Amino acid sequence: QVQLAESGGGLVQAGGSLRLSCAVSGRTFRNYAMGWFRQAPGKEREFVAAISWGGYSTYYADSVKGRFTISRDNAKNTVYLQMNSLKSEDTAVYYCAASPSLSGSYYYIGANEYDYWGQGTQVTVSS
Repeated sequence: QVQLAESGGGLVQAGGSLRLSCAVSGRTFRNYAMGWFRQAPGKEREFVAAISWGGYSTYYADSVKGRFTISRDNAKNTVYLQMNSLKSEDTAVYYCAASPSLSGSYYYIGANEYDYWGQGTQVTVSS
């Protein structure tokens, strides 16, 4: 069993920054591709960013490209999402997710490709 716990959410003004963390426990973290998703009120959950377990490959939604950066520290079993130049439309609950992967280069962008999910952390951007 894999447990994921997000932290770092909060209230920030537009243009500000936040860094989300997702601590993973229970299995060998370095064998898992990781992703971040978000869900705004009244909307479906959407993909934000993904990273392969080796950290070699990353992918971003167009809406966050150039503003958000996903990274991971396999020694700390943690994945991060650095969010800069935040906009009001970034307001959502942010979830991290994990998927076992055979390759250090693979990442996944579909929610149904992830086996484990955290409880989410609220990010609110005031305009």
